[in-house]
Amino acid sequence: MNPIVKNIVAVIAGWLGGSVINMGLIQTGHKLIPIEGIDPNDMNALAAVMPTLEFEYFIFPFLAHALGTLVGAAIAGLIAASHKMKFSLGVGCLFLLGGIMVNYMLPGPTWFAATDIIIAYIPMAWIGGKIARKISRNK
Repeated sequence: MNPIVKNIVAVIAGWLGGSVINMGLIQTGHKLIPIEGIDPNDMNALAAVMPTLEFEYFIFPFLAHALGTLVGAAIAGLIAASHKMKFSLGVGCLFLLGGIMVNYMLPGPTWFAATDIIIAYIPMAWIGGKIARKISRNK
């Protein structure tokens, strides 16, 4: 396969794979720790209640963002024809942009927004890139 096409496929597959993990964990969180009286699909209701929620309601969103980015970055790094870490970090940047948008649309506590933005995206993408490099070397 042409290396350029392979690198484009790497980014798309990383983004899709990470998004599946992200949404799966978000939905799991809503089932395991439901917010009483709130429809998790109603963004306005979620935005109104977010600042009042306790710590446990932020566990699954953080895990979704961090693990979705980690898996997406690893997928991108494994598929990329070259510059594996750069493609892993690129996917991490895509997820970071999404995370900034979500933190803007659903403003939660400052501690969560800071933790989410600082830890869940670029560091996880870097770890995903390291995992992809290690797996690629062992093949």
